[in-house]
Amino acid sequence: MNSTETTPRTSEAPRTGWASSTRKEPGLLIEDHALLGDLYTAALVARDGSIDFLCLPDFDSDACFTSLLGTPDNGRWKLAPKAPVREVRRRYRGKTLILETEFVTDEGAVRVVDFMPIRKGNPHLVRWVEGIRGTVAMRSELRPRFANGYTVPLVSRKDGSSTAIAGPDAVYLRGGTGKEPPAFESEFTVQAGQRIPFVLSWARPYDDVPAALDPEVALRETEAYWEDWASRLHLPPRYDEVVTRSLLTLKACSFQPSGALVAAPTFGLPETPGGERNWDYRFCWIRDSVLTLNALMRAKLLDEADAFGHWLEHAVGGAPDQLQIMYGIRGERRLTEVTLDWLKGYEGARPVRIGNGAYSQFQLDVLGEFAAVLYIHAEQAGKMTERGQKALRSLATRVSEVWTETDHGIWEMRGPTHSFTASKVSAWIVIDCWVRAIEKYGLKDDKAPWVKLRQTIHDEVCSKGYDAKRGTFTQYYGSKGVDASLLFIPLSGFLPPEDPRIAGTVKAIEEELMPDGLVLRYRTEASVDGLSGEEGAFLACSFWLANTYHMLGRTEDARKLFEKLVGLCNDVGLLAEEYLPDQRRMIGNFPQAFSHLALVNSAYFLAEGNKAAMYS
Repeated sequence: MNSTETTPRTSEAPRTGWASSTRKEPGLLIEDHALLGDLYTAALVARDGSIDFLCLPDFDSDACFTSLLGTPDNGRWKLAPKAPVREVRRRYRGKTLILETEFVTDEGAVRVVDFMPIRKGNPHLVRWVEGIRGTVAMRSELRPRFANGYTVPLVSRKDGSSTAIAGPDAVYLRGGTGKEPPAFESEFTVQAGQRIPFVLSWARPYDDVPAALDPEVALRETEAYWEDWASRLHLPPRYDEVVTRSLLTLKACSFQPSGALVAAPTFGLPETPGGERNWDYRFCWIRDSVLTLNALMRAKLLDEADAFGHWLEHAVGGAPDQLQIMYGIRGERRLTEVTLDWLKGYEGARPVRIGNGAYSQFQLDVLGEFAAVLYIHAEQAGKMTERGQKALRSLATRVSEVWTETDHGIWEMRGPTHSFTASKVSAWIVIDCWVRAIEKYGLKDDKAPWVKLRQTIHDEVCSKGYDAKRGTFTQYYGSKGVDASLLFIPLSGFLPPEDPRIAGTVKAIEEELMPDGLVLRYRTEASVDGLSGEEGAFLACSFWLANTYHMLGRTEDARKLFEKLVGLCNDVGLLAEEYLPDQRRMIGNFPQAFSHLALVNSAYFLAEGNKAAMYS
């Protein structure tokens, strides 16, 4: 965890301006990074001036900087003072993704400005050094390694740039201190008031060399884009600052051509320290779709909501029996999982994987998520289109055929399948959405058999998924443990929050899944998920509990938990997937859209004072 304060970023207790750190711990943590993006891909910049992760040209492309998952020899671009740094201060410039990092040394102080211009053609990465005071000796070490940190490129000079080429990738470096293009590794000095720019551009080796970019013009255009976008946000009356930063982060995780939202721009960052839970998150999960749609619509980002809805329709196609739990950013279905043996892993967590084998799993919950999206979208439009009707009825028909089957569950268990309670609740959501659509929009379908099926599923969940002796719903039929996904029971409207079974389930989650005041997804058991190692607290689940507290009338508990979670954001407002309370640090892919989506939805939910089910 960074050394800055952890006061929640609310409108009552704002954290603006510079956040500083003087710590001298060895190694860089996940939360030591900030995010840059151009709406096609994203880069992670560490507080020591090193760009440690970047895939080009798109989120799902091979990485050319992968030192975060290996060593500097796997690719990075470090731009920092040569002398020891006494203090680092950094911030985003206003409501943008333009990062400013100040380094203080005994010689003086410099500012490194980093950003990616909004994509118009080729991708570019702009970095420049500004002298603040004194004369500071600097070093630029640009070490591209294509094919996810594996391939060493051939370096040469071409058309006024230093060039690195290998296979299908080429990068071109311009700028520096003189007329000649800067070398990939160089040293120079910067004086107070001096500005030295560097521009890295990517292209295919067989395409034209990208045109030179004017960094000053690019900065003005990039700043104007983000500030204009942020000015249109509809924000909750409280927590406006942290919600703005989360929405900016989510926008940066969107793939502009299709409207898809990646779960994270990274792969391979572990969910368990030193363990094997190292997945590729550069895809779009159906599971996240309701959270995504709710967040976008609450913020009045209607264009983004519409684009995401169209992406979802196109990705899924016309056969519910072929529905996958995730898709590629263009709607790709085959997401073959492979390991990258040459990467030693973040803090030794191996294997490092790209692709995600869970795409072929059967999970009932995605049917519920898709149905809820269709219903919510119709409510926003005030009508249900013929296409929406057909899709929702097809989902209901599919559920009627498969709802009794076991599945891998919302957490994509790689062990044996079970009748997960939350999965059965998701099956109920599909039928409930279809029944309500028939009623609300006067659709021509006999609702009687659907009402009967809805009740049948409800009765089975309350019978087989509930442990009357302990007074709690359970992770799956016949199990003794609980699961954070059980919070979907009140959030979906399956049972009203005042039902005593809800209070009992919340109590069991508090007792069994909150050892440090934050919520675990479940107690890790190899017999359940097929993997070894303990996870950290799952941040999205903790936000769900805050929402449930709010529904139960535990308003103060909801506020305290929400603000505790907000206080875990790093110094530039970013969250990973999980948090390790005992080590006070983040873990998992970063930044994690699921965490930021949960934060945004929770902020609106708590601020608006609404206690109705979030997904009904």
